[in-house]
Amino acid sequence: MRDETMVPRRTLGGSALAVSAVGLGCMSLSGIYGDADDATSEALIRHAIDRGVNHFDSSDMYGWGHNELVVGRAIRQRRRDVVLATKFGQIRREGQPNGVNGHPDYVMQACDASLRRLGVEVIDLYYQHRVDPSVPIEETVGAMARLVQLGKVRFLGLSEARPETIRRAHAVHPIAAVQTEFSLLYREEAEETRRTARALGISFVAYSPLGRGMLTGQIQSAADVDGRRAAHPRFQGEHLAANRKLVEPIFTLAARKGCTPSQVALAWLLAQGDDVVAIPGTRHAARLDENLAAADLVLSDAEVESLAAAIPAGAASGTRYPAGAMQGVFV
Repeated sequence: MRDETMVPRRTLGGSALAVSAVGLGCMSLSGIYGDADDATSEALIRHAIDRGVNHFDSSDMYGWGHNELVVGRAIRQRRRDVVLATKFGQIRREGQPNGVNGHPDYVMQACDASLRRLGVEVIDLYYQHRVDPSVPIEETVGAMARLVQLGKVRFLGLSEARPETIRRAHAVHPIAAVQTEFSLLYREEAEETRRTARALGISFVAYSPLGRGMLTGQIQSAADVDGRRAAHPRFQGEHLAANRKLVEPIFTLAARKGCTPSQVALAWLLAQGDDVVAIPGTRHAARLDENLAAADLVLSDAEVESLAAAIPAGAASGTRYPAGAMQGVFV
């Protein structure tokens, strides 16, 4: 029997979207961190729904359409139980970092393609995945607003947009949520973004809330790093060693509280305010269940403050992405 009360809900900005405080980021279901089996991925999504998760986050660039197909098949019989988020804007360039396209005509084309792959009539939350600096944000969001008028999209979001971009976008059409990498390890840009979002009544969706695995205690050496994470500076050489030492206070507190490091890291995020939700990714039902339990973990104010002080903003070693990809974030 499904019990939807098992995962607390938080409303995104000024929207009508009440989402599970811990959702599921679906990127890893498309081979980003090693092989993924479609049948297993679909079963994972249905298991998450049974556990009361309703927030599922995809993108047209995860597997270049593959992820939306998987998500669409998984939710086909459960559409009413799901707040469906997906993203557009990144384009593939062979042998180079991804490009971006925020032109209004492309916005319409990308949305129609996502709707077909997902097998739905409307997307609940549609994000611009990366800001296109060659197109005024007003033009891109204007086209996204047209999708709302056409009934193809319910609410709008931005991913990796800097504060002034968010303000300009929000002036064109209400933005329900902004999405940026946010964890105890990487939060400098996220904190700046979150201050602006909160002032505008926009919710903050934290992706990679476990530092792409760094905060789970599962990464002890470079041998534990798989998929495209190996190209991220944070997991290389001296950066890995420095970050591993930096996040030890999470492991210490987890041992003291009798829970996992992942649960501590997620509970810390959720304690930042009701306008914050997390979308950790996983391919495994047991990990999903572990992450969901973080919503019930209570950290005292002193514990929240102690973790923030022990892992200061800006102290992480190595950038969030390789150099080429860093040019596309916080734009």
